[in-house]
Amino acid sequence: MPNVRELENALPVAPLKVLAMESAETIGRRVNNYLVEFRKNMKNTRHDDPAFQGYIENSYLVDASSPRFGSGEGKGILRESVRGKDLFIIVDVCNHSLTYSINGYTNHKSPDDNYQDLKRMIASAAGKAHRINVVMPFLYEGRQHKRTSRESLDCAYMLTELANMGVNNFITFDAHDPRVQNATPLNGFDNFTPPYQFMQALLDTEDDLIIDQEHTIVISPDEGALDRAVYFGNVLGVNTGMFYKRRDYSTIVNGKNPIVAHEFLGDTVDGKDVIIIDDMISSGESMLDTSRQLKEMNAKRVFICCTFGLFTNGLEAFDKAYENCWFDRVITTNLTYQPPELYTRPYYTEADMSKFLASIIDFMNHDISMSHVMTPTEKINEILARYNNREEYHI
Repeated sequence: MPNVRELENALPVAPLKVLAMESAETIGRRVNNYLVEFRKNMKNTRHDDPAFQGYIENSYLVDASSPRFGSGEGKGILRESVRGKDLFIIVDVCNHSLTYSINGYTNHKSPDDNYQDLKRMIASAAGKAHRINVVMPFLYEGRQHKRTSRESLDCAYMLTELANMGVNNFITFDAHDPRVQNATPLNGFDNFTPPYQFMQALLDTEDDLIIDQEHTIVISPDEGALDRAVYFGNVLGVNTGMFYKRRDYSTIVNGKNPIVAHEFLGDTVDGKDVIIIDDMISSGESMLDTSRQLKEMNAKRVFICCTFGLFTNGLEAFDKAYENCWFDRVITTNLTYQPPELYTRPYYTEADMSKFLASIIDFMNHDISMSHVMTPTEKINEILARYNNREEYHI
């Protein structure tokens, strides 16, 4: 864990509690385990000081649930007190595996359902908790972040609504457009990216990479992901390229202009390992088309790194693309629900974010600058140098 000395010399805002919604139960347990480990190994903690009451616990998880009536209506229940606590609520709005009964029918929870459950838990704790922080890795309605015509502005409205309910801080990852935080300028909004975890997963699964400008390049699949690719490329010390989508603006299919072709801008990919970086895989059609073109341009290997693997059209297209050698590996985080069958695929690797998320929560509970949980570029460069020299390295 980074900068432990900062934690040892700081007071917590209030006793820590973590409410992992049913949608984020798995990662919530992992985060809790890391928090317990962090604090049990902490030095110089003054246990007799009232300010440290409840600082070291066997669990920080809150006993809570969001049951449903037979009509499909729900409610939020806290089975223990959170009065005076620094409460972190973790929710995965994209978890579609959860079900509930409505008039005898089984209904899968949509992002709207998970969001409503989140509001119910906030309403249960509002006015009692010392502070309410929402950890929403996939920002609800983040893709509807700007208005282009007579449209709703859902993401901005969501942030405003939760702020009015008493949420003090929002923690998210790889927001589709971080500028949406302007909707709540007086509330905390932290947007984190996982390049370090991507690198960790890639180095742990591939033992013959040479990460330098001669052998590796980072690619953005479209204009929207260019900032991510440039940042990742700079951290790795390699060049960056970009595809841009040429669309047919005279036609509308399923509410949007269809993509005619992907055009490439950047250095040659001939004989190089290519890392595609983006915020999400939705259906995956655009990502697979980009991978196919890179292989046709004689790329050596193609690694797809995306923060959120939604796979809304299933895995069949990825299975066929892998058989056709269009890509070599897909890496996504565990910040959103992943179907069990994904873990059986030979091309899939998970980038575990639970330790990073636990560090974020721990530092925020102490009101310490979030810059302390960021891995410095110097450390990444040192690890890459050792890896390239085939020396022993530790992540």
